[in-house]
Amino acid sequence: MTWQRMSRLIAWTMFSTNSAGAGKTTITNLINRFYDIEDGKVRYDGININKIKKPDLRRSLGIVLQDVNLFTGTVMENIRYGRLDATDEECIAAAKLTNADSFITRLPDGYHTMLAGNGANLSQGQRQLLSIARAAVANPPCMILDEATSSIDTRTEALVQDGMDHLMEGRTVFVIAHRLSTVRNSKAIMVLDHGRIIERGDHDDLIAQKGTYYQLYTGAFEME
Repeated sequence: MTWQRMSRLIAWTMFSTNSAGAGKTTITNLINRFYDIEDGKVRYDGININKIKKPDLRRSLGIVLQDVNLFTGTVMENIRYGRLDATDEECIAAAKLTNADSFITRLPDGYHTMLAGNGANLSQGQRQLLSIARAAVANPPCMILDEATSSIDTRTEALVQDGMDHLMEGRTVFVIAHRLSTVRNSKAIMVLDHGRIIERGDHDDLIAQKGTYYQLYTGAFEME
């Protein structure tokens, strides 16, 4: 599998026919070299990732996960964790870019509000916005969004999705999702079924094929 890094948004969505076990997260684990394959090659910008030092590879990748990990410290410190030498101004700019600034400025002490208990005093959507701001301040050329909106209610999802859209501009982005709302605008959609890519194309291509993606997409709209 080869993915080329480009200067514009290329969103590759991995979409499964079932919510678990299809192999979506396994693919991103391979891209990050959390474990290496015994056979075959994964090429990153044309280079076999086994030839790239892990620290260099991971510095070029930003990850936003479904489960957000925050630590005891201020909001500012939690955002700066994405890049430890980031200035306050850069952290605030990242928060504004990703729609986090609006809720942060309403907190009792704004960016100096202390978080404890993994951000237990924030909503799930607010915690996710901080995670996206943290990725934005790191400013990597490639992003992985792993089910980043699946634990958020529909109303909050629109705000988080808009923040992610800003983050995705000008980057290569891998979006792992089984919510159709996060899939449609991707340049390439890969439909996975038990570890196999069974369909690939953009939204219009896959609708025209009237295969599995078409059945899932139109079935979802019929249910709605």
